[in-house]
Amino acid sequence: MTTTYPAYLCPVDGTRSPVDSYAWCCPVCRGPWDLAFDTSPVALRSLPQRVNSLWRYEEALPLSAPVTSLGEGRTPLVALTPSVSAKLDFLMPTLSFKDRGAVMLAELARRLGPERVIADSSGNAGTAVAAYCARAGLPCTVYVPEATSPKKTEQIRAHGARLVRVPGDREATALAARTAADEPGTFYASHVHNPYFLHGTKTYVYELWEDLGGRLPEAIVVPVGNGTLLLGAALAVAELYGHGLIAERPALIAVQAEAVSPLATAFHAGADDLPSASATADARNAATATATVTAGPGNTTAASATATTLAEGIAIPRPPRARQILRAVRESGGTFLTVTEDQLRAAQLDLAARGLFVESTGVACWAAVGSWTDRSAVVPLCGAGAKTGLAPSA
Repeated sequence: MTTTYPAYLCPVDGTRSPVDSYAWCCPVCRGPWDLAFDTSPVALRSLPQRVNSLWRYEEALPLSAPVTSLGEGRTPLVALTPSVSAKLDFLMPTLSFKDRGAVMLAELARRLGPERVIADSSGNAGTAVAAYCARAGLPCTVYVPEATSPKKTEQIRAHGARLVRVPGDREATALAARTAADEPGTFYASHVHNPYFLHGTKTYVYELWEDLGGRLPEAIVVPVGNGTLLLGAALAVAELYGHGLIAERPALIAVQAEAVSPLATAFHAGADDLPSASATADARNAATATATVTAGPGNTTAASATATTLAEGIAIPRPPRARQILRAVRESGGTFLTVTEDQLRAAQLDLAARGLFVESTGVACWAAVGSWTDRSAVVPLCGAGAKTGLAPSA
């Protein structure tokens, strides 16, 4: 029996593609996909009897009855101040919120049966994809920048994935992975281009809605690099509002590191997108040709590059979904905030003093809004401190 899945849909030109084509981007504009998928309303009163994971929101998900689940989701919501609460998404199976989307990609790949799975990441998404591919019994290769935290690359290798270190930054890593993703029989488990990932991350907001008794805070604050959590949040808010399950939409507050803040700069300049730029074929070939493979726990390659910010997970110079991110923030009545390296260090120590050890990327939102008192807000603590350790002093 043939199984059908919601089709990929290009938000720019309307091009559609079946998911079993393995097309990782729109063949016309080369942009990321959205999903041609309509949800049904989730009945709040039905949830206590359901599975205690993100799969409880089955009416809102494009896949059901997963084999690859590790019990992801349903993370605690903890008050930090009278107006600001934290969602402890570092208490996930791989210790980051990326499990929400990675389980969707791995489950989809398991059903499609590709020859190989490819992913690229600054660390956490690659770890999550590697773990869920291991659960699904799928061969996986993860591309990471050469400066990725050794603790994150150790996690990736521990799950049996083949690791490819790419000299250069996150952009060079993405170029190398996309070249490999064009090989026949390859499923590109891209947390940026594949919309199934966004339909996993949106469960973050469904959980807030459930935990707050059918409402949402006035502001949802999220760190933004490629914008996968923010866009997932925007999806969930639109669905909940569209089904009449919330009366008002919260503002989406996006946070970037001051050192790498292309979206914040564009937003405050009133731009609809980032300035145009093209990656040259020479850069693509160089990134691919000089990638160093480490295939097992005994093989390591020293990182030679230095991250431009402690918040490595959101240090994305050209996010492919920039236009969608900027639009989502504006339409919500939200804004962009930036934080300095000193603020990131202070926020990590402050949270640790409160009993929460979070990696430096994951503290960005608390660094931005910790002193808020004028409206209710929720910040995600996205990754465990064990992944990177304590941020070094300036």
